[in-house]
Amino acid sequence: MRVEIWTDINCPWCYVGKARFDKALDGFEHRDRVEVVHRSFELDPSHPRDEVVPVLPLLARKYGITEAQAVQAEQRIAGNAAAEGLEYRTEGRDVGNSFDMHRLLHLAAEHGRQGALIDVLYRANFAEERSAFEGVDRLVELAAEAGLDAGEARSVLADPDRYADEVRADEREAAQLGATGVPFFVLDRAYGVSGAQPVEAFRQALEQAWAQRTPLTMVDGAQDSEACGPDGCALPDRG
Repeated sequence: MRVEIWTDINCPWCYVGKARFDKALDGFEHRDRVEVVHRSFELDPSHPRDEVVPVLPLLARKYGITEAQAVQAEQRIAGNAAAEGLEYRTEGRDVGNSFDMHRLLHLAAEHGRQGALIDVLYRANFAEERSAFEGVDRLVELAAEAGLDAGEARSVLADPDRYADEVRADEREAAQLGATGVPFFVLDRAYGVSGAQPVEAFRQALEQAWAQRTPLTMVDGAQDSEACGPDGCALPDRG
């Protein structure tokens, strides 16, 4: 079974939601038969690539609240994060364009390091004092921490076209599936779960999707014919 998760590194509920989903998956009986794929979704694709801004003033402007109220909102998210064993800085964080991070996540997917990289990026953005949006050197450092080759990561970041189509394709697909926000979970292209749901809700979704998988139906009347398998290929009839 495949689970696809649309997320953005700038999204705190994606950070919390992944932790909750991981807990549900860890306790799932068929864990070893579930493939998890992280898909790209930018909360603000129009954010200037070279502009990094503090989170609290941005939240205050966006929601028409005071910065003190923005701090309180961040503290509530921090409480949810702490309940999942996550560190969360309520002040001093910033926001930047996440497109290059998504491109690196597609690189990581090719090397089987996507899960590791998204965890590193989340931690850098939400828990560490040093910004995740310092530029190319910082992203290369984080990619290497996740087990990617630093030189390859730097090469990808130097070419704005590398994996750009893959990121945009993910975003188009999210729109086609009806995702208007993240995190957004799709199980076997049959079930959708929106938001950072409780662990039990993710567990139930996994069990339901697994129970209702459609088994392969062979064509009626078709007989076994020549094929190749682990033990070799069928030999031609000598007659």
